[in-house]
Amino acid sequence: MAAETPQGSGPGSLDRDFEFDLDEEICALVLDSAPRMFAIVQETDLAEGVTDAEVVAWGIAHEDGPVDVIGANGHNTLRLRSPERALWWYGEKCGERARLVWLGPAGAAALDNPVAVR
Repeated sequence: MAAETPQGSGPGSLDRDFEFDLDEEICALVLDSAPRMFAIVQETDLAEGVTDAEVVAWGIAHEDGPVDVIGANGHNTLRLRSPERALWWYGEKCGERARLVWLGPAGAAALDNPVAVR
């Protein structure tokens, strides 16, 4: 004798009154779990009172701790413990003044679209 399952409890028997947009949920998941991005900017004094700056590296800070950094020229990839270590690597170690600049949180995501609109 086959076992009967209560109505509405079998696979694929979702409550039809419940609206669920999988695409929207996927985009929200991506935005919630996105790593934080930052830049390392070196400052150079050109003359008295004149300072210039350039982005020398980009980094990604993962939620679980490690930081991946790549030089702006596409070389010198590093895996470090923190963004502050990247700041040291491109600042104090080189005898330069460097700043850590965080990009704002992600605000948009789109499926099957190479450019997400904010």
